[in-house]
Amino acid sequence: MQKLIIKGKKKLSGTISISGSKNASLPILASTILFKKVNLKNIPMVKDVFTMLELLRFIGLKVSINSKNNSLKILNSNIKINPIAPYKLVKTMRAGVLVLGPLLSKFKKAKVSLPGGCAIGTRPVDLHLFALKKLGAKIKIKEGYIYATATDGLKGEKIKFPKISVGATENAIIAATHATGETVLLNCAIEPEIKDLINFLKKSGCDIKCNGRKITINSKKKFKNSKHTIMFDRIEAGTYLIASALIGKKMTLTNLKPKIISSEIKTLKKMGVKIKVQKNKIVISESSNIKNQVLRTSPYPGFPTDLQAQMMVLMTKANGVSKIQENIFENRFMHVPELKRMGAKIEIKNNIAIINGPSKLSGAEVMATDLRASVSLVLAGLVAENRTTINRIYHLDRGYENLEKKFVKCKANIKRI
Repeated sequence: MQKLIIKGKKKLSGTISISGSKNASLPILASTILFKKVNLKNIPMVKDVFTMLELLRFIGLKVSINSKNNSLKILNSNIKINPIAPYKLVKTMRAGVLVLGPLLSKFKKAKVSLPGGCAIGTRPVDLHLFALKKLGAKIKIKEGYIYATATDGLKGEKIKFPKISVGATENAIIAATHATGETVLLNCAIEPEIKDLINFLKKSGCDIKCNGRKITINSKKKFKNSKHTIMFDRIEAGTYLIASALIGKKMTLTNLKPKIISSEIKTLKKMGVKIKVQKNKIVISESSNIKNQVLRTSPYPGFPTDLQAQMMVLMTKANGVSKIQENIFENRFMHVPELKRMGAKIEIKNNIAIINGPSKLSGAEVMATDLRASVSLVLAGLVAENRTTINRIYHLDRGYENLEKKFVKCKANIKRI
């Protein structure tokens, strides 16, 4: 099994181009089941994307990838469709459940394995099923699979989500594009990745309107072939921003839209990080006096849970006591024992992490537990003294494109073995 070896304390300097968004790519890829021909650009070449493409091929779509320019073409005409998402393909990737909506909407039936993904809490699919049932689906769960049918097709409905859910919002939007009549979704997630999905669906001929957390979808009979460029990965951008704050001399991040990550930039500036925002890039200068901070994770436009672990590493270098309240997932402090092995002073009380800084981090052998926790250990290794070995880095490959290559280009001492 592969691992990363990091020799810390090397100042980072250089330019990193931010990749396309994994979290925007996956729902858009799932929705291509609905359309005849799709061309996508700026696709990140990461494991979760490859798993989704394998799933689309299993279902019956033709997929051709150009990894040199991060583009792909999907054909879905005159093809026999197999409306099944098997366990072997969904077990490592939670987003596999996103094919449920489009399969049910277009082919009136689906059999989808209950999903896997990161071990950061239960993350049930209840809200996905709640929305699809409201649209007229009949659903039963048996032997680890969701069996769904809509014999007469899905029908538009007014649906209010009892809790904000990114995945359920995406599944409902995609399914509603082929439902008859009007669908109104209330209390929706409004993450930028959802807006990217909506932009793609509009290019494909769908009628969708957004007003705050209200999304209205009207059915259309005709759809069209489309081209779309995936938005930048804001979590990757945030990760490299925090890495630059930790141990950067002068770093430049390109291929992004700073406005979309304004919450993260504002938080880092409050902590004393020297950031200069330009049109499509961000420049981070060496920041030595990091201030403590109190953070609460919340749905967009709040601070993202996917940057909580990385931010905790920065807080180990802050002067004074910092706190993070995790409000999205109930089991997302699994990186804390590993950071403590490296010398971090962190205490957990229910859903709050209390970080006493500054701490002197020392290299150690550690183990990744999920995608974002694994990258937090990379950041800790970069700033720690001596050598850090990170095991189970397959988590990293699920969501970060060329991570160690990007860091090496900026003078980090990091290698995969």
